[in-house]
Amino acid sequence: MEDFIIILVTTSSEEEGRKIAQVLVEKRIAACVNIINDIESIYRWKGKISDEKEVLLLIKTRKKLYKSVEGEVRKLHSYEVPEIIALPIISGLKDYLYWIDSET
Repeated sequence: MEDFIIILVTTSSEEEGRKIAQVLVEKRIAACVNIINDIESIYRWKGKISDEKEVLLLIKTRKKLYKSVEGEVRKLHSYEVPEIIALPIISGLKDYLYWIDSET
């Protein structure tokens, strides 16, 4: 199970999220990317508190592909410092994890 991860990425728009998702799946470094619209993020950036609408990407992939995903996201992302956070998948349906493995 420790071979699989979910990477969280927030983007400024659905269009940007779709572009990133498409590239990751086309390059086979992600098996699936869920795009969750209309989240609200409150954060501090450069000394100011911001309250922004964003889009959240849930990227399903293998741990060994993290650096490739990070590199593509950084190339395509509009933020100076994008959120790119990987979480381990500690358990999951064996057939689904096999599918992630076979698609990446």
